[in-house]
Amino acid sequence: MGNETIVALSTPQGIGAIGVIRLSGKNAIKLTADHLGSNFKLAEANTVHFGRFNVGARILDEVVATVFRAPKSYTGENVVELSFHGSSYILNEALDALIASGAQLAAPGEFTQRAFLNGKLDLSQAEAVADLIASESAAEHRLAMHQMRGGFSKEIAQLREELIHFASLIELELDFSEEDVEFANREQLVALIEKILGFITRLIDSFRYGNAMKNGVPVAIIGKPNAGKSTLLNLLLNEDRAIVSDIAGTTRDAIEDIAVISGVRYRFIDTAGIRETQDTIEAIGVKKSLERMKSASIVLYLFDATESRDEHQKILSELINQIDSLQAEVIAVGNKSDLASSHPSEPLINSVKEIYLSAKTSDGIEQLNEALTSTMNVGNIASGDVVVTNARHAQALKATQVALNHSLEGINAGISGDLVAADIRQALHHLGSITGEISTDDLLGNIFGKFCIGK
Repeated sequence: MGNETIVALSTPQGIGAIGVIRLSGKNAIKLTADHLGSNFKLAEANTVHFGRFNVGARILDEVVATVFRAPKSYTGENVVELSFHGSSYILNEALDALIASGAQLAAPGEFTQRAFLNGKLDLSQAEAVADLIASESAAEHRLAMHQMRGGFSKEIAQLREELIHFASLIELELDFSEEDVEFANREQLVALIEKILGFITRLIDSFRYGNAMKNGVPVAIIGKPNAGKSTLLNLLLNEDRAIVSDIAGTTRDAIEDIAVISGVRYRFIDTAGIRETQDTIEAIGVKKSLERMKSASIVLYLFDATESRDEHQKILSELINQIDSLQAEVIAVGNKSDLASSHPSEPLINSVKEIYLSAKTSDGIEQLNEALTSTMNVGNIASGDVVVTNARHAQALKATQVALNHSLEGINAGISGDLVAADIRQALHHLGSITGEISTDDLLGNIFGKFCIGK
């Protein structure tokens, strides 16, 4: 990536809107002055100017120009932001004029990539910019903001700094190998590795939670036919998304849609009723229901509160056995509470949260929303805890974990310092790949290529 000035339309255009064109690069101010007048070259940093944007001898629009001089800008370069009236004709004419003056159209993510390359953001913060743009709920927004402001980066940087200290001592030992000198205290090194492993394990464990928050928490609604699953889905979505019928087996394929509850995006999946059936198509639907259940973070087992509990206890116990190894949370939901004379004091399964509602009248839906919120432990996001939301970061952390475990095993087995140092260097490499201390052009192209143009 060279020193050329790039230009892009960075906000939507439309009637009544303001269209913003952003330039970044060494000549950003000079190129803008070609259209606003030569005095604009003298514009001071962090100032706002009103002027007429000219294309040749023609006045195209009256604009507001905001100036940021290097290095105090988003990209670390000279940056100009031009606010036009939101006419597509005006904006396209302005873009063409700036490109004719020497600017180049920005590639997707190029502004943020320049910010990374100029040291304004590390790689994990740059990725958080894309997450922030894509956020569709308060929880996703909070996670992205925390990461963009460097919460995750600081933790990783501290871990690397401590490891680098010991790695340098071990490397120093290698220079004095003939004198059998030990600079790195092995007990302290073991204690440090164990501490780092504990922290990394917590980060890896948080990825299931963070990934669900980022992409929407998958919630499978499971139960027998006619338990009211489709009615509950429609109630949660506040629309008639699924067909509701008294005929058992109406839902034969999974229906999925999204709702935001208490700032968290949930992906609710209405599945085919679980029962023995001779209908080939319905049997396929039942099989898909069990598959969807296994990929969910939360399973709502919906049962008819007016029916005998013995069969539901058996079904729920079987589901629990399948879910245990998958770490999904289960909530038993007794539906048709408006028809039930009373609710038992004992739950179907002692370890499973149980609530009652009427999907038909919506009575009790608040309790279900509260159960979903408490199950996802949404309060953790606001507390500033570090949560991993990026699959690339999770992979790097797992690779770090493997390398550190190897080094720990090597130290305990009394292997030579050069082999211990090799494992620690490998761990440092994987940690560095998260924040960008270790990066490749292919990696950067893959990350920034997913951004929108203008960011």
